Amino acid sequence: MESGLRGMVVWFVVALLLISSSVSAQGFNSEVDALIAFKRGVRDPDGRLDSWDATSVDPCTWFLVTCDSNNRVQRLSLGRTGISGTISPTFGQLSSLQYLDSMGNKLTGRIPPELVRLSNLVALHLMQNELSGPIAPQLTRLWKLQFLNLSNNNLSGRIPTGGSFSRFSSDRVILGCAVPSSASHVRR
Repeated sequence: MESGLRGMVVWFVVALLLISSSVSAQGFNSEVDALIAFKRGVRDPDGRLDSWDATSVDPCTWFLVTCDSNNRVQRLSLGRTGISGTISPTFGQLSSLQYLDSMGNKLTGRIPPELVRLSNLVALHLMQNELSGPIAPQLTRLWKLQFLNLSNNNLSGRIPTGGSFSRFSSDRVILGCAVPSSASHVRR
């Protein structure tokens, strides 16, 4: 009898662990948490992110968010929304994200190296913001990246080379101008 009860307790604990691994500490989708963390870190004077509700379990109905057939965030279309603030490192939790467009805003700070976790990212458009600091070399491990535009920011330092960045040559745009794959320095 005692071993049967112990087995039930073990089964219950395993079930709880499995359930809790798929949801956040608040009981919501981890993608919701990642997007809400971003929302809390930005100023949104035009209310474009008003539909982003922290109590929601599904971000697929939110304005500016597009999901795939598995209800995973696939695209964030934040371009020219008037937001200001920083890019949250929690974006790295959006494992199905393919397109991140936040051009023409007032985003500041560094491009988080945590974006390297976006293994499905095809396009990263962060031009016309106020981003600063170096481009994290980790981003060269975004193997599916095909389109990258970081022009018209305040980036500094060397442009990382190798990895996925090696496909960006003089006929491709990295920083809004033709940059050879052996790029030297980012211009302010």
